[in-house]
Amino acid sequence: MITAQPAISEEEGARRDALAGHLFESAQRTAEMLNVYLGERLGLYRALSAGDRITPAELGRRAGIDRRYAREWLEQQASAGVVTVEDAGLSAEERRFRLPGGHAEVLVNPDSTSYLAGLARLVGSVAGVLPELLSAYRTGGGVPWSAYGADAREGQAVTNRPLFLSELGTSWFPAMPELHARLQADPPARIADIGCGAGWSSIAMARAYPKVQVEGFDSDEESVLLAQTNAADSGVAFRTSFEQRDAAGLHPAGYDLITIFEALHDMSRPTDVLHALRRALAPGGSVLVVDERVHDQFLGQTDELDRFMYAISTLMCLPASMAEDNSEALGTVLRPETVRRLAAEAGFARVEVEPVESPLFRFYRLLP
Repeated sequence: MITAQPAISEEEGARRDALAGHLFESAQRTAEMLNVYLGERLGLYRALSAGDRITPAELGRRAGIDRRYAREWLEQQASAGVVTVEDAGLSAEERRFRLPGGHAEVLVNPDSTSYLAGLARLVGSVAGVLPELLSAYRTGGGVPWSAYGADAREGQAVTNRPLFLSELGTSWFPAMPELHARLQADPPARIADIGCGAGWSSIAMARAYPKVQVEGFDSDEESVLLAQTNAADSGVAFRTSFEQRDAAGLHPAGYDLITIFEALHDMSRPTDVLHALRRALAPGGSVLVVDERVHDQFLGQTDELDRFMYAISTLMCLPASMAEDNSEALGTVLRPETVRRLAAEAGFARVEVEPVESPLFRFYRLLP
């Protein structure tokens, strides 16, 4: 028996229709992002990046995929405006498709700060752990970062890589004159990079400051192995080292700078970690926390950055942090008030928000 729906006002009807439209658009864009995943993982964008116009059969040969899949994927990409089609009126096998030059920078050039194909790998990594997420929500448990696999690990790495390599030594650190000067001075500074992931933050510091020695630490073994490979390929292996370790167990070692790039919110016990880092500093040293530039307080319906960070938090960061017992369960949306509280509980005397220009990150200096 179908139950009649109660009558609603015109305003409520408009809200209903707006939400229905929003969810349909979200489903459409999620499906489109997963098609970007296919294009990135199968090398389809690289096959298109030469700039010439190719048929589905030519794409299939270049990328080593079935021509029927090549045709459907190209038509989907054209419908989404990612690629252009020369003449839509031709037969399916005769149509020629092209990846515009500006689009190639976003999808193919990993050195560009506009490169975002790695986000598709982050989104795709969630699909494999959805059953575990359902269980975690019901039980209060978590999903370890390792469960998200190579797509999450490498997707995050390639997304942050161009920002670290292009901005850290030219914009971010020079905006902090005292820190910038110390990293250029003698005796050579020692840096510990906590939650280093694939190592690009460590590599960027070593490249920007030729005197420093950088020691990267991460709890994920596969990330550490990837960081070692990346450092060797970047020519800075002799001034960087990487080790799998829980940062809460870091011993006093006289570090002039300890960095945490986009990792504090992922930690199960961040207060314990910060306490250990404070003890590991050399006199005059500091901890630099770089985390999301979200709003200072919860606003309800909000802008795109906060929306994105909340979505990532519910699917990845919060479950990963809750995979360990006694988690502080921060989540991705880490606000300044929380950073100050954690620092105070760990024994730091003050927290300074540095005047670094970045639309994505906020820079906190923690001083003992």
